[in-house]
Amino acid sequence: MKKIKKVVLAYSGGLDTSVIAKWLEDTYECEVVTFTADLGQGEEVEPARAKAEALGIKEIYIDDLREEFVRDFVFPMFRANTIYEGEYLLGTSIARPLISKRLIEIANETGADAISHGATGKGNDQVRFELGAYALKPGVQVIAPWREWDLNSREKLLAYCDEHGIEVERKKGKSPYSMDANLLHISYEGGILEDPWAEAEEDMWRWSVSPEAAPDVATYLNLTYRKGDIVAIDGEDMSPAQVLTYLNNVGGENGIGRLDIVENRYVGMKSRGCYETPGGTIMLRAHRAIESITLDREVAHLKDELMPKYAKLIYNGYWWSPEREMLQKMIDESQEPVNGEVRLKLYKGNVTVVGRRSEDSLFDESIATFEDDAGAYNQADAEGFIKLNALRLRIAANKGRKLD
Repeated sequence: MKKIKKVVLAYSGGLDTSVIAKWLEDTYECEVVTFTADLGQGEEVEPARAKAEALGIKEIYIDDLREEFVRDFVFPMFRANTIYEGEYLLGTSIARPLISKRLIEIANETGADAISHGATGKGNDQVRFELGAYALKPGVQVIAPWREWDLNSREKLLAYCDEHGIEVERKKGKSPYSMDANLLHISYEGGILEDPWAEAEEDMWRWSVSPEAAPDVATYLNLTYRKGDIVAIDGEDMSPAQVLTYLNNVGGENGIGRLDIVENRYVGMKSRGCYETPGGTIMLRAHRAIESITLDREVAHLKDELMPKYAKLIYNGYWWSPEREMLQKMIDESQEPVNGEVRLKLYKGNVTVVGRRSEDSLFDESIATFEDDAGAYNQADAEGFIKLNALRLRIAANKGRKLD
């Protein structure tokens, strides 16, 4: 075991990380620095300071990263219309590279030689945290207690707290789900969800009403885009975090953004999870709408072909990789003309695009019209176009290569 002098712990203030803080001190005989990130999880993060102080922690970092999170991670991801396995909007995945970045920054600031996290040995987060950390500080030592200790149940963790005098809340009626939240989404795993046939209970959902209970009157939104990012809603300028907060609220009120999937984890297992991503669901639909009139056809199609690769990189923890950065530069370049407005109708779980306009629009009404186009498009040209594209098919057929 390498001698560790100081370790920076990603600290939530909950049961797991409170035990980890004490366990690190006892096991590695090292100083512990705690780092708590406010990513818009909807809960107060400041109480983590008091909990860390009660554990005897001397260096405590509590950072509001909401604007950085949306501006530098969520928005770039949505410029690519990123979605994993056809459904998942990567709410947990995209938060991990920012946490890794800040862990390494704090390690450098405090002279720590190690970082630690509370991710288990079964999940994706251990991979995401550690790939990011190694990319940003190759020689850093990573301590993952769940891969080392034998405190593998809530009962054992609570017993450890009793033995070492660690004060933790023991809420009756505690949620049976493992949850993770940030400004982009909230996720649910465990409990009844471990049976993929069982329907999620209605009282599990926290951010949205059910579509059945949503208002009977539609809500309309007007989103303004600049270089692929939303900069205003209904004419009011907003920062990235303000945009996502607003869309989460209005989306949740209209029953938008619920998802129940079984996904393929990077470590090899299938996992069932439920997600609420109201703002992200709205953003994805709207962004595709503004791109539909501003992007060249082949650019749009190339983006769609590369998107699954880009999504897989984020899901698997390769945000801090040369291939992701290369793809990002191409994606960001494509967004130069993605400017304009999208009008949306939100109604009982649905997001419907009802209008889009842009000064950079490639939509030419004089060509697309079904009425008299005054010679803007010569329909006779289509004959040669079709025959040339059919040439190889005709040659093969003449050679006797019949298709069933």
